[in-house]
Amino acid sequence: MSAMNRPPRMSDVAKLAGVGTMTVSRVLSGSVKVSEETARRVFDAIATLNYRPNEVARALRDQRSHQIGVIVPNLVDPFFAICAQTVSVVAKEHAYSVIIATADEDPDIEYNEASRMLRRQVEGFVIIPAAGGVSRIAGSEFSRTPVVTLDRPIESSSFDSVVVENKFGSQLGVNHLIQHGHRRIAFFGLSRNLYTIRARFEGYREALKKANLKPEFYFGNGTQTEMVATIRSVLDSKSAPTAFYCSNNLITRNAIHALAYLKVRVPESVALVGFDDFETANILNPPLTVVRQPITDLARMGANILFSRLLNNDRTERGKHIVLPVELILRESCGTHQKPSIVRKRELAESVLHTK
Repeated sequence: MSAMNRPPRMSDVAKLAGVGTMTVSRVLSGSVKVSEETARRVFDAIATLNYRPNEVARALRDQRSHQIGVIVPNLVDPFFAICAQTVSVVAKEHAYSVIIATADEDPDIEYNEASRMLRRQVEGFVIIPAAGGVSRIAGSEFSRTPVVTLDRPIESSSFDSVVVENKFGSQLGVNHLIQHGHRRIAFFGLSRNLYTIRARFEGYREALKKANLKPEFYFGNGTQTEMVATIRSVLDSKSAPTAFYCSNNLITRNAIHALAYLKVRVPESVALVGFDDFETANILNPPLTVVRQPITDLARMGANILFSRLLNNDRTERGKHIVLPVELILRESCGTHQKPSIVRKRELAESVLHTK
């Protein structure tokens, strides 16, 4: 291949700029300061030749791939998608690229995807672990790679984690319903295997216990068809609940669909509060009262912890557990007649970590 046909090399840039290849390398890496005149000639030569540095070769030299791995259960749920997008934004701020994979709530798939990423030399991971709290990535092969978990910590691991006040958030939502005079409040959740749902269910039960009320709970209902059948049965009982507490977005959406299908009016026939806000929650009829968690803050903080370890050589003890506050957003589905507002917001349970 002639010099005219092959891609330009660093030596071509050096020749055109009238410097050595080491100087070109220093200008590109910023490792050693050079004069403004020299840097200008190098960048002019790069632009003229349309030179593109060989990132693979650079990674081999400095032993950095400038890549991180992100693994989430799926990208259909807006919560997971927003987390993945936010981590990607933070990575770009640090000139890193992101490899994203989904685990479909399966620990074996999660392990296989993480192992594949390790072979591609990722420098760290941000992971929303598969359901159950037990993960194969807690093994020794990942011990030298920084891992930060979001939303669900991995039990018995030394990984850093960022979660929200799941239990307290449920207490906020349920106590508000109790203050509105509801004495029969039903809890709807996906699975007890999920860390978040367990914590939110615990908050629900504690709120009812303090009010001397009896819990009534329904797990599953991951599809609209299942939810229609469950709610029809629940509302047909002699002592039907007057309020529903839905413990995540999917369950809330299924409940809204079921109530509309069954022509049950909210909040006249049943009040409704959900955990998680979403884009259309405030334009529903009626607008939905929710416990809002700071999804973007959650993901950004997790990414910041990872990059603090990667770029600042942060060797402090692993296992940081950051808890972020939630807030109750009052709208109309709970029966309130006041203007939409934020009822209460707890301060950070632990100090916020910033790396920028």
